[in-house]
Amino acid sequence: MRKVYGIKSLIIYLESVNYQITEEEVNDLILNKKIPHLRPINNLLIFNLDHIDGWLRDQ
Repeated sequence: MRKVYGIKSLIIYLESVNYQITEEEVNDLILNKKIPHLRPINNLLIFNLDHIDGWLRDQ
């Protein structure tokens, strides 16, 4: 499974596939459960990049 940890790492990945997004926008998407993510413990966010790629296709 391809994955990144944390919002900053997600933003770097998204920029690498030409999708510009701010940290604030990512936080809003997480809050509204509109972007696939896992939060196994409070301060840890994990993004499965296969799920993120699917989410991008649906945008």
